[in-house]
Amino acid sequence: MNWKLYFSTSVGKKIQMALTGLFLIVFLIVHCYVNAQIFYNDNGVRFTEAAHFMGTNFLIRATEIGLFGFLILHIVQGLSLYFANNSKRPSRYAVSAGNATSKWYSRSMALLGTLILLFLVMHLYKFWAPNRWSQLSTGHELDLYAAMREEFQIMWVVGVYLFGCFSLAWHLVHGFYSAFQTLGLGMHRYKGMIKAVGVGFSIIVPLIFAAMPIAFHFHIIN
Repeated sequence: MNWKLYFSTSVGKKIQMALTGLFLIVFLIVHCYVNAQIFYNDNGVRFTEAAHFMGTNFLIRATEIGLFGFLILHIVQGLSLYFANNSKRPSRYAVSAGNATSKWYSRSMALLGTLILLFLVMHLYKFWAPNRWSQLSTGHELDLYAAMREEFQIMWVVGVYLFGCFSLAWHLVHGFYSAFQTLGLGMHRYKGMIKAVGVGFSIIVPLIFAAMPIAFHFHIIN
């Protein structure tokens, strides 16, 4: 295989987008499961146990490195495809076909992805980076449950999280099925099922993430 062509051609980039996207979907499932432990409303006991396992297990920590690598590759190739597609259309059509040919979220993947990236940067700055720094400098983890409870009392932080979850939902609506389709797995026989699972996933996972800051802010959980 000519790896240079694989990384530079449009088809190769789409395959990379699909593979890294599926990996990130698996990460979302795991991350969602860990965060959902707060809804046991046990003052963060189960959440802290799950977060501790994720933060100290060697295999998870090694996978974390790959996660960042795949995330960067997903972003770079996504933007590369976006700008390449735009360069092929130097002039705008006089009348946009709009939803007649594609949904708005499928045409706005680069924008939605950029908004998710900005949300992710804030999330890493608020929680992941301080916790990892504490582990490296003191050998102890931060109380992430207490940190969330404190941060989500700030209304603008809650607003950013909700906006990030909204962007994630729309990004997934198109991206979930597109990944399977690109890899040749979106066969006609299973097309409806994959789309249904994708829509369900795109609603449930961001909804759980969005429920967290709301639950803390309005003291629905302790």
